[in-house]
Amino acid sequence: MKETHDYTRRLYNKIAEWYHDLRTKDSGWFYNEMLEMPTTLKLLGNVKDKKILDLGCGTGIYAKVLTNKGAIIRCIDISEEMIKIAKKGNPKIEFKIGNMDNLPYKDKEFDVVLAALSLEYSKDWDPIFKEVKRVLKDNGLFVFSGSNPVIDVAKKVVYRGRKFRIVKDYFKEGFRETKWTTEHGAYIKIRFYHKTYGTIVKTILRNGFEIIDYEDAFPIDIARKKFPKDYKLWSNMPFFCTWKIMKR
Repeated sequence: MKETHDYTRRLYNKIAEWYHDLRTKDSGWFYNEMLEMPTTLKLLGNVKDKKILDLGCGTGIYAKVLTNKGAIIRCIDISEEMIKIAKKGNPKIEFKIGNMDNLPYKDKEFDVVLAALSLEYSKDWDPIFKEVKRVLKDNGLFVFSGSNPVIDVAKKVVYRGRKFRIVKDYFKEGFRETKWTTEHGAYIKIRFYHKTYGTIVKTILRNGFEIIDYEDAFPIDIARKKFPKDYKLWSNMPFFCTWKIMKR
């Protein structure tokens, strides 16, 4: 897992400012602000007075939203540059640098653990789930989001001048690579690990959690005008999904 950690840390250290600007300018980025975040916040529910740990907190965007909703937030991320930006924008919130599989927190410290689009950077989820269970109170909740496992392996193809998406190698788990495009047309390589639904469910159950809720992300209405092409595409296919599970 160390190799994955090192790559992810270097990547987000490099793109931290670009990423934060993308997420916070105007109405934000479609994929997070219009798609993943509304779904995850819905499953989090009422967070007032809840003590929440944000795993892979990035530049503190969730931390700010949840604090404004009355939650008590603690945050950790592997990227030093992400944490610098997060601290600057949220000076009253505690941020730490570290890995999700070795958390510097006490047993049964949190009501909720949140991992938004961060688990998929790790090949082995068992050490992370073990740590999450340790720091959660009894009957505590773990809410995590990620790309939909089917979309992970959807490939674009062109046949007789028409574009299609096909599912390929769904059952072949492991390393994948995708690309993000910057505003200047440059490509950023993103490495992640694909897992099937079956593997995710078995990981949840094996580590002593109960599935409480699940939802595929659907874009919010405002995206229809602000990001019409993205809205049209991802209101017909599930790009992200969010899981809500409880410590047994």
